[in-house]
Amino acid sequence: MGAMNGLVKCVEMILIVMFGIMAVLVFGNVVLRYGFNSGIVFSEEASRFMFMWLTLIGALIVMKDHGHLGMSSVVDRLGERGQRVCRFTADLLTLVCCLLLAHGTWKQVIIGMDDHAPVTGIPMGIIQTSLLISSVGMALVLAYGLWRQLTGRMSKDELVPYSGSVGE
Repeated sequence: MGAMNGLVKCVEMILIVMFGIMAVLVFGNVVLRYGFNSGIVFSEEASRFMFMWLTLIGALIVMKDHGHLGMSSVVDRLGERGQRVCRFTADLLTLVCCLLLAHGTWKQVIIGMDDHAPVTGIPMGIIQTSLLISSVGMALVLAYGLWRQLTGRMSKDELVPYSGSVGE
């Protein structure tokens, strides 16, 4: 898991840098527009693309850390068997959704490689790859969790990963 943690830290650093660049582009564009009646031509489009990457890859990292919202208030009240059934069902349905999303996104990426953004000229398929990476990554996280459940390697404490409040 050391290599995985290193990869996650590297991706987090890339996301931080992208957020910084996006903030500078947007702020700089606002200052230039209101202060000097000009602007950075590619700023809006590049910021939008970076925001898509930040959101989708960030969602994958949050999924790996079990940070998404869940129904822990309901599932906590069930016994261990009910928690196992709920966790398995939720993970399986989410996996199916991620696989469908990955399949459709793959088709869009292929189509998008011939379509270029109007200002930056970046192929739209590259932009849409963020959703492909996110959906495939989430599918892998979910498949690993399902495998752990089926083989009995998931402890009772992991069945409701979303329990607890933000401050805990």
